[in-house]
Amino acid sequence: MSLGNQKKHKEEYFSQNNKNPYGTIEHRSTAEPFEEQAPLEFTLYNLTEKNMNFGFNLYRKIALKHDNNVFFSPLSMSFLMAVFMLAAKGETYRQIIQGTNLHLLQGKENFHQLPALFKQLKDNITENEELVLQQGSISFVQRNFRLKEPFVNLSKQFFDMEFLSVDFHNSTHAKNVINQNIKKKTKGKIPKLFEEFDQHAKLVLVNYVLFKGKWLHPFNARFTELETFHIDKFRNVQVPMMFKSDKVASTLDKNLGCIVLKLPFSGSAHMLVAMPEKEGDYGSLEDHITAELMESWLRNMETRKMDVIFPKFKLDQKYQMHELLRGLGIKNLFTNKADLSQLTDQRFVKVSQIIQRAVIEVDEKGTEAASVSGSEIIAYSMPPTVKVNRPFLFIIYEETFKTLLFMGRVVNPTEM
Repeated sequence: MSLGNQKKHKEEYFSQNNKNPYGTIEHRSTAEPFEEQAPLEFTLYNLTEKNMNFGFNLYRKIALKHDNNVFFSPLSMSFLMAVFMLAAKGETYRQIIQGTNLHLLQGKENFHQLPALFKQLKDNITENEELVLQQGSISFVQRNFRLKEPFVNLSKQFFDMEFLSVDFHNSTHAKNVINQNIKKKTKGKIPKLFEEFDQHAKLVLVNYVLFKGKWLHPFNARFTELETFHIDKFRNVQVPMMFKSDKVASTLDKNLGCIVLKLPFSGSAHMLVAMPEKEGDYGSLEDHITAELMESWLRNMETRKMDVIFPKFKLDQKYQMHELLRGLGIKNLFTNKADLSQLTDQRFVKVSQIIQRAVIEVDEKGTEAASVSGSEIIAYSMPPTVKVNRPFLFIIYEETFKTLLFMGRVVNPTEM
C-alpha cells in the first residue's frame, strides 16, 4: 500500500470510527495506594513496592550481561524465592530476604507473614477474570528423598505447590518428565526448560507464569506494514509496524530523555513503553528505573488523542538466574554453606541452578506470554504521533496491586 493510499485508508477509518478524532488533554487522577497505607506497615502494597525493586535490580544484572533483547518475569522469580524462604534458615535465609529487597519492609518481626502475603498477591491477581494470568509451582523430588512435612504442607498451603516424584539418576527420563509437565502447564508456550541435570540432583523447583493480554483498544491489522526500525546509528531492520489512533496516557521524562506510553490491556494490566529520545540511549534509563520512578511516570501522565506506531515482536529468552542472584548477594543458597534445614534433615543440600525461560508475542490483538493539569488542543491541529522505531524498554504490570509481571528490552524486533 502506498503512503498516500495508506493515509487515505486511515482517514476513512477514523471518520467512520471516531466522531471527534481530536480532543483535549484529560485531567488524570492516579490512585496512590502506598500513600493511603502511611505509615507503611507490613502490607501487600508494601510488599509489592519493595519486591518491584527486586525485579528492577535483577533486570539490571541481566542487561549488563546481554546487549540484545531481554525478557523475563520478576513475578515468577519472586514466587520461587518465596518458596526458598520456607526452606532456608540462618544466613541463607537472611541473604534471600536482603537480595529480594524485602529487608526494607517495616515490621520485620512479622517476616513469618511473608508466605501469606505472597499467597494473597497470587490469589488477587489470578482471580481477576478479565486478566488471563495463570501462576503455579511444581516440585520434582528424587525418589526416596525425604522432605520435611512442615515444608510440604506450607508450600502447598501458600503456593499451591504440586509434588511429583522422579528419578534423577536417569537424567534423560527426568528431564523429559519435567519438560513435558512445564510444556503442559504453559499451554505449549515453553516446550523445553532444562537441557540437562546433575544426576545427583534431589529437588527441582519450578514456578511458571502464563499471561495472555488483550489490548483494551486493539491495533487495526489493516494498517500494519513494514517500516524501518533503527537498532543503532549504523543498523536498521524492516519490521511490521502496527498503527492505531487512540486516547493514550503518556509523559515525557526530561531528566532521562525518554517518552513513556501506557498501553492498557483488558483487566487491570498495562504495558508501559519507555523509549529514549536518542537512538541507543537506553543504558541510562536502565540504570535509573525503580518503583519510585515508575510511580512518578504514572502520576505525571496525561491522556490525549495520538497516533501510536508500535512494532510487532516475539521474544524467547532463557537465563541462568543463579548466576545473577549471586550478584544480588544471594550466595550461600548455591554453595555447601546453604542452610536448607527447613526443607530436609539431609545435610549438604544446595541449589545447583535456577533457570528461567520467558516467551512473549505482541501483535495487533494483544500480548501473549507470560494527572497533571493540561491545556486545550486546538481543534484543527494534527494529533501527536509516537513512532516506536528504536530500542525501548517495556514493563507489564498489574495496576491494582502494583505488581511487576514481566519486563524486557527490545533492541531488534526481528530477533527472538
